Formats: sequence, C-alpha cells, structure tokens
Amino acid sequence: MASNKKYWQSVEELNENSSIVETLRNNEFVEQIPTDEFLGDKEALASSSTSRRDFLKYVGFSTAAASLAACEGPVIKSIPYVIQPEEIVPGVADYYATTMNDGFDFANIVIKTREGRPIKVENNVLAGAKIAANARVHASVLSLYDSMRLKEPLISGKPASWEDVDAKVKDGLSKAAAGAGSVVVLTGTTASPSTDKLIAEFGTKYPGFKHVVYDAVSSSEALDAFQAVYGERALADYDFGKADVILSVGADFLGDWQGGGFDTGYSAGRIPKQGKMSKHIQIEANMSLAGSNADKRIPLTVTEQKYALVTIYNVITGASVSVPKFANAAYGEAVMAAAKQVKAAGARGVVVSGLDDVNAQLLVLAINNTLQSQAFNPGAARLTRKGDAKAVAQLVSDMKAGKVHALIMSGVNPVYTLPNSTDFAEGLKKVKLSVSFSLKEDETASLTTVAAAAPHYLEAWGDVSVAKGYYGIMQPTIRPLFKTKQFQDALLAWAGNGLAYYDYLRAVAATSANGKSWTQLVHDGVHVSEVLPAASASAADYSGAASKLAAAKPAAGLELVLYTKVGMGDGQQANNPWLQEFPDPITRVSWDNYATVSKFDAEKLDLENYNVANGGLNGSYVTIEVNGKKLENVPVIIQPGQARGTVGLALGYGRKAAMKKEMIVGVNAYTLYNNLNSFQSAKLTKTAGDHEFACVQLQKTLMGRGDIIKETVLKDFNTKDASEWNIMPVVSLDHKEVPAASVDLWESFDRTTGHHFNLSIDLNACTGCGACVIACHAENNVPVVGKSEIRRSRDMHWLRIDRYYSSEETFAGDVTRKEGASGLFDSVSTFNAMEDPSENPQVAFQPVMCQHCNHAPCETVCPVAATSHGRQGQNQMAYNRCVGTRYCANNCPYKVRRFNWFLYNKNSEFDYHMNDDLGRMVLNPDVNVRSRGVMEKCSFCIQGTQAVILKAKREGRVVAKGEFHNAAACSAACSSGAMVFGDVNEKEDPIVALKEDERAYHLLSQIGTQPNVFYHVKVRNT
Repeated sequence: MASNKKYWQSVEELNENSSIVETLRNNEFVEQIPTDEFLGDKEALASSSTSRRDFLKYVGFSTAAASLAACEGPVIKSIPYVIQPEEIVPGVADYYATTMNDGFDFANIVIKTREGRPIKVENNVLAGAKIAANARVHASVLSLYDSMRLKEPLISGKPASWEDVDAKVKDGLSKAAAGAGSVVVLTGTTASPSTDKLIAEFGTKYPGFKHVVYDAVSSSEALDAFQAVYGERALADYDFGKADVILSVGADFLGDWQGGGFDTGYSAGRIPKQGKMSKHIQIEANMSLAGSNADKRIPLTVTEQKYALVTIYNVITGASVSVPKFANAAYGEAVMAAAKQVKAAGARGVVVSGLDDVNAQLLVLAINNTLQSQAFNPGAARLTRKGDAKAVAQLVSDMKAGKVHALIMSGVNPVYTLPNSTDFAEGLKKVKLSVSFSLKEDETASLTTVAAAAPHYLEAWGDVSVAKGYYGIMQPTIRPLFKTKQFQDALLAWAGNGLAYYDYLRAVAATSANGKSWTQLVHDGVHVSEVLPAASASAADYSGAASKLAAAKPAAGLELVLYTKVGMGDGQQANNPWLQEFPDPITRVSWDNYATVSKFDAEKLDLENYNVANGGLNGSYVTIEVNGKKLENVPVIIQPGQARGTVGLALGYGRKAAMKKEMIVGVNAYTLYNNLNSFQSAKLTKTAGDHEFACVQLQKTLMGRGDIIKETVLKDFNTKDASEWNIMPVVSLDHKEVPAASVDLWESFDRTTGHHFNLSIDLNACTGCGACVIACHAENNVPVVGKSEIRRSRDMHWLRIDRYYSSEETFAGDVTRKEGASGLFDSVSTFNAMEDPSENPQVAFQPVMCQHCNHAPCETVCPVAATSHGRQGQNQMAYNRCVGTRYCANNCPYKVRRFNWFLYNKNSEFDYHMNDDLGRMVLNPDVNVRSRGVMEKCSFCIQGTQAVILKAKREGRVVAKGEFHNAAACSAACSSGAMVFGDVNEKEDPIVALKEDERAYHLLSQIGTQPNVFYHVKVRNT
C-alpha cells in the first residue's frame, strides 16, 4: 500500500506561494557560473590557481559546462602521423642493431626504441658480435638526452649555421693548401675502415698532412711491442675460455684493459664442469676487478711486477736473466709457483700484462709464443686501441712552433685529458683554424675556432672493426635531436666530394662485408669474415728487454698507479648521472674518485677512514705530487689488497666544462699522467680536513657468515658430497633436527600451473662488473638521488652487488678462526678482529635484488595489501595502494626495498635527467614513474615477461625454450652468463637444470621465505 505521507526539507516548502521554492526547483545553480568569461580569457586561465577539484565543484560536472569548456578552452595542437611508419606500432618496442664507438668503448649492441625514442641498450647475440655492453655502454643511451649537448655549431663561441662553418673551414684549408702551414686531423681510435679511408683521401691535397690518433688512456707501449713483432700496429686478442691457467701481471682484463670484452670467455672457463675449471692468478698493485675474481692474488709494486714478469719469462723460456729479490720473500715464492703452473699448462696457459712498458709487452708476446697458447690470438688482432703517444707529443711541439695551420679534431678532448694540456692550449692559440667535433662545448671545444656540434652515435651512421675479420655497422636509431653534422659528412663536403657519408659507407661496406647484402648487414649489425693467420713473429731482443725490466729501480717515494673505473672510464660520460651514482664494484663508493692506499701506508701517513653516526663514510685528504705537479685535496680510501708502497687513482673525474654542477666531482688525475704512462713516482702529504664519501656498503668483511656467501675449493667440490660443502640449514621440530625447507608456517598452494619465474645467479661467473645495475636503471625508470642522499643510505638501486672481503687470506680461514673462538670474551675479541679485512683478502661478489619469496615476510605485514604475490612467482607492488609505512622494508631479511623519500621526477632539487624534458625521453613507458612516499623494488621485469607471453599469444604458439631469458633486464645484460632467468614450469628451460644443480642454494633459506632467486656455490681453484 502506497504511503500518502508528505516529506519536506525546509519550512519554506510548506508555503505553497513561495517564489523562492519555485526558483530553486527549476534552477540547479543559484548563481550563474562565469565559465564563458573565465575559460574564454587565456590570460585569466593561465594565471588562475584554481585546482581541478575546485573547477569541478564550480561546474558541478554539468554536461553543458563541460561542452562549454571544450569549446572555449585553449587548444593544444597534436600532429598525428599522416602516414604511420609501418615499423612503428604504438606500445610495441622496435629493435635496431648498431655498434657503440666513442674511441674508448666499443660494443656490438641492439637498441630498444619506443615510438622513435631509443630507451635501452641490449646485447647483440648474433654470431659475430665481438664485445658485449659494459655499464658505460648501457648508460650511453642516457647521454643521448644530455641537456648540456651542443645544439648547433659555434664560431668563436657564437651560434652559427653550417653554411658559415663550411665557408670558414674551406677558406682556412685553401690557405693551408697554398702553403700557409700543415693540416692535421686528430682523432681518437676510430676502428672504422670507412673513416680511416676518408681521412686518408681528405689529406691527399694538403702537403705534410697528418692523421694523429690520440687515446686519452694510452696503450702505446703495447702497440709498439706488437708492431715490432708482427709488423702491425694492433693488439693481440685473447680467449680466456681456452686457458686452464691464466696469469695476469697488472692487466685488469675484466675491466678496461685493451678495450674489455673478455669476461664472456673468462666466465665460461670459471664455471666448474666435469670437475674442471680454469685457475686465475693475478699480480697487481691496485685491487682491480680481475684481481678480485682471481683464485690467487699477489700484491706487488709496479717495479716488482716487472721483476715478476722476468721471473715468469725465465721459467717458461729457459732464459736466465738475473732478477732482484722481492721485498716479501713469500710473494717471490708465489710468483715462482705461478710461473711453473703456467709452464705445466703449456698451450692451455696464457700470460697477459697491463704494464705501460714496451719491454714488458715484448716479454708477454715471447712467453705466449713459447707456450703456443691457444688463448693467445695475434691473428684476429684487436683494433680498439691505436693511439700513438709519440705522435701526440710531436703534434703539441709542432703547434707551439706555429707549424700547424689547421687542426681538425673529432672525439677527443686533449685540453682535459693531456697531462701537458697547458702546452696544448698554448699551441692551439697559434693554430689559425681549429675545429673540434664534439657532443659538448667541452674544455677543448670552448677554445677552438669552430665548435662543431657532433651527433651522438645513436644518431649517426658508421662502421667499426673491433678486430681483424670482425665488421660492424653503426646506424641511427633516431633523427638528430639538434643541428648536428657528422665529422665524416663534413670532411666529404670540405674535400669537395659530393657524396653523402651514407653512400660512401655503403661502398666501403660492400668490400668489408663481402657476401652479405647491405640490408642484411644493417639488420644483423655484424659480419665475420675469414680471419687470416697472423704474420710469423719476427725476432726481437727479448733477452735485452728482460734485462732492462730487471734493472728497474724502485720509486723514491710511493708508486702511483693510474687506472680507469668500471663506471666512469676515460670520463667522456662524466655528465651521465647513472654512471656517477653507480657504486664502484670494489670500494662501493659513488660520486667520487680517490686515492687508494694500503692500511700499512695509511698508518705511516696518519690517514684514516671512519664511519659517522648516520653510517656515512669519511676520510682524510692528501696532496699527491708527481714531478713537481701537485694534485691537492684528494680524498683517501684505505683499500684492502692495495700493494704496500703504491697508490691508486682513477682517471676520468674532475671535469668542469659543459657539466651540470651536481656532476662536477672528483679530481683530474690526467694532470699526473706524464708521458701517457699509468705508472708514476709520487709523494703523498696529508692535508687538513675530512672528505664525506657516498658509500653504499658499510660492512667490510663477511666475518664467517657462510650462509650468505657459500664457497668451497675445487678439490672438495670434486671429492666430497655436496652436503659437506653446500650445507643446508636445519631447524628443531619436535626436538629433532630436520631440514629447514621441510618446516613452514605458511600454507602452500600448487605452483605447477602456468608460468613460474626463477632467477639463477652463479657466483663463479659473476665478475661484479655492474652492467646489470645500469640495465635495471634504464629498464625500470630507477631515479638518481645524488650524493647527499646516497650518503644517507637512501640509494634507489633495485639491484645491488654486495662485495665481501675475507678477514683472513681466504674465506675458509675466516671459518676456521671463527670456529676456533671459545667463551664469551674470546668470541668478542675474535669477531672484533674479524671486522678488519685481510691485507690481501679474497673477494666475493653477490648480486642481491628482491628475492620474490613465495612465502614473503613483506606481504604478511603490509596493512594495505600494497605488496602481494602473483601466480607467476613475482612479488608485486601496487604503488597507488602503498601509504609508505615501510613495515615491509623492516620485515625484509634481504633489505632490498627502497623508499621514495622525495619526488625525484620533475624536481629541481634533484636536477638529473628526470628534471628536464629532454632527459625524460629515456623513460620506459611500460614502467610507471613512482612518486614520493611509496616503496619500490625489483619486479622481475614483469613488463618483460608479459611482453613475451603476449607475443607468443599473438603468434598463436607456446613460449619458446629460453625465450624468457632476456625478459629480465639483469639477465639480458649479463655477458658473463652469471644470471639466467626462466620459467621453472617449462621442462626444457635451462633454469630447471640450474635449480636442480648440486651447487644451488637459497639466500638465508633457514628462515623459510622460499625465494624464487637462487645462487650457486662459489668454487675456488686454489
């Protein structure tokens, strides 16, 4: 029955004659909204502070008001594709093969683009790809979007057109051709057949023309030695996968030695198979990446390294050159033992050296020829280093004498990198026409007549031959962002050649890649032709070289050893925030270079490192003096493993020109790089003050915690049961010891249906290079937070590589010492002593990211269910749910979660790539950019796994075997094979066998988290 009750809201409604009630009934808005006046006035709209919430409140979500706003509001024009390029599908990535070549780094790579924007570097996995991407190559995509790049050419510091540049240069060159002076082209190592041919043709019309090749970090002595023996200015190539015994004397072959790229072969031999693995012995002064991976490391001064090389030469060749005694007799015995092991290995042994001494390099060639080493390959000689130190010195002399009329430079910055840069700058004033092709108005370009804006390698065509028989193409992956011109195109124009460099390149490529079409060559990016055998080694005075080395005298003071960091290299990318924030694999310090000294020398000089209350690391300052030149206020790191009597200092820092102020860090060590030799005699003096470091790892040693880094020796691995060297933890259940994995507080569910992702990390293959760290940054839009925040332990790296030292000479010694402690006081004193690493420690690297636990502690404590578990094994984050309680971080035993303390995106307080529109072009649209107040962490690159699944679905097939391997950025970037990503529910996936391997273990498995990341026990061949 219907109700007849009358309801009312106001007393006024009871008055049937009220005009107010009638007005309100027929008009929703009592006052007229001035939408026409407000939205139609552009100035009023632009200056308004009205929020979206207020606007919607005013218009009341009225359809009429929305229509009015659409009609009267300001119009932003969007220009769609008239004809959409068929290779671009919105939301789908395109990949282009190319080659990285900046004169220091070379790599055959593939570039991932989205809607025409290069956003990530991948490795080219086709046969013939010679060198994989290191951390710097992965970061180079961000340098494309550097806001400090030259936007157009400059003449005398003022913007100019390319027509003006061409006219000025042609005028200067015509005067040179008429006899006004010589023309010199100064480049870095181009390793480019077409460019070298073009330069030679360009110089034919100029009397006295020279092409001088200058490498900021020189390999001139090694080049001289190889040329003396084989008649060609190149470097021998090495395949360490073919060696059973590797002996290195001062060569960081896992770093930048001879252009790098040796880690793939090296790691293949380091994984124990059928009970065998290679043995690596490293003799060096600085603790290097190669040294930290060695089975046996012998710390020696550079002088004693020369003695060691003569000793090795004597043992292997049968020579009897007299060698001075070593300061530490035990090290002398170790060198002799190492030499005998190499000799016993015969053709399966190899010796390499990084000493900047032609005599040392001659002995290396003699040793490997005597061994007939299979790892030594002079036939496919490397062309990645071509610099000639003597020719550079002569050029500076000629410039100062006024003999050079025109100097054209490309890819070099001698005003920054030359130790006698003031002489170069003085000579530059006497050169009538100077041109510098550069990405930036750097230290050199700012002093030249013409600063020619050069394109980034991702905007350019080119070819690269990193070694004889290997040919790669460089192709543009984006239209030039600015008014730039390639050095090669300019040379063609100035020579009066009407060809474009693209056409010139095609003609050269037809010869260099005979048998492969241009289209196929550009698609593959690489081509391998038959490698001719090297010329027979000519006779050289090896005995005389050995005698000269043996006569080397120790430095009067300390021996300074200059080197390049894995992250910074020669400094070309010093304005790249990814590389500045990249923690050094050894010291774990970012945003700095520093002098590394041994604890012994630090105590003599009263130098110290200490941690402050917030965990930050502080250190002393020193002044380094070399031949009267002083480098002041150099911070000090006391480095375990640094040879007594030596000091290490990284090149590539201290740049100031064309740099954001945040990136102007460190000291310029090139000023001490006399005669382009990495070894100098130096004096250190302590100066006042303490330096604040940004160091991401406070602990110094493993302190016997064998459940984190599990390791054994090859003998035990071969002779003992896995239960003895891969000990699985036990817990008490009903007063009985049972395997920890058999006890669980959680109720599990069936995970055998669908995909289930796991990541395998082999501690034997991981070299700690950090390429995976930068790849993760690029793929997942990880922000850069800067030195101040890093110092507060607020780094945002989703993936870290922990570095551990041993307290004793070996990790096994740590365990013995720990187990030998008895009683409270003895244990306390033992563990206090173990906090200091050994003077010559063993080192272990362990990549750690979110372990994607099947029984995740973080999920249990999240009050808003922001973190949860997916069916495919990924621990997922819903950022818009997260309220930043950080309970999950507190409950995570692996400490892999990162809290956004600030908004790093579009924030002038963090003036890195995310703060400008150009830098933001590198962002991956498949991954959201997080805001402040949320937790973030590794996602197992869920966007990558979904892309693989959707591709297979679209093609109507199942996912292919191993197709998930490159879905995760870290595994795709890992050239050593240490990281393997896959689906454990796919029986043929390689991850299945890796998980069942007897070396496999989970990190902290005793707590029952059941991670989807597992590790392989490290085996040492001692």
